[in-house]
Amino acid sequence: MSVIGIKSGLEMSRNIKYPVEYSSYITKYANENDLDPYLVIAVIKQESNFVPDARSAYAGGLMQLTEETAHEYAGKLGLSNYDYMEPETNIRIGCYVLRSLIDKYEVVDTALAAYNAGMGNVDKWLQNSEYSSDGETLKHIPFPETRHYVAKINDYYVEYKENVTINPDS
Repeated sequence: MSVIGIKSGLEMSRNIKYPVEYSSYITKYANENDLDPYLVIAVIKQESNFVPDARSAYAGGLMQLTEETAHEYAGKLGLSNYDYMEPETNIRIGCYVLRSLIDKYEVVDTALAAYNAGMGNVDKWLQNSEYSSDGETLKHIPFPETRHYVAKINDYYVEYKENVTINPDS
């Protein structure tokens, strides 16, 4: 009986340290956008810690979309009547945005920097030899918040990949 209690306690501890909510939406829209679902999980963990109504000064939802970004990409997805704060819609649009950024920049870390700091900033950094030696990858991210953001997502990606099995039915 104590082995069951230990296993149960370990599982509860893992669920607290590595929460995963909305895995069916994450799996569905990661697959639709040819994204690693663990990358999407890492972005959601960093952006909102899986709190669906999380809000910052400019953005909201699980993937912290601005209203303008949600509107632009919802149009590209053919969505006309939507609530970008609703978890499924937020993940759907957020995955599409992330895929678009990866397609544009071709380097995941550069795309993540753009997700956080905006394409305008990243485009400027890529043109500056102080931040990029090849115009495609960032050797240094000048915004500390964005630098920390990219590092945290990479850390979460590894932690989740090593410690969590995604259940696409939950």
